[in-house]
Amino acid sequence: MDALGLMDAFNAAWNGHDIEAALDLCTHDVVFESTDPAPDGRRFEGRDEVREAWLPVFLQLGGRFDIEELTVSGDLVVQRWRYDWGTGHVRGVDVVRVRGGLVAEKLSYVKG
Repeated sequence: MDALGLMDAFNAAWNGHDIEAALDLCTHDVVFESTDPAPDGRRFEGRDEVREAWLPVFLQLGGRFDIEELTVSGDLVVQRWRYDWGTGHVRGVDVVRVRGGLVAEKLSYVKG
């Protein structure tokens, strides 16, 4: 799967609130850097830690990511997004590294 197809499937898993599908699209040693706590966020390594970090977002069944722009350059993907959860929203950016057709790293940043 190319990087664009991977990100389409990955983002669909997020909006479908299917954490296992999202994790299946990640390497076993995936790295995720969260947006909080300020100022630098927190680093999670491996599928188990990343599952724990992502689960609260996946459990917000009213939440949805809309991709505003997605750019692919080799193994690097940059996507700007807006996340709505019913009573509000936040805009942000993910910097994603792809390895072997899977998400290997997801670094998240938000406005605000």
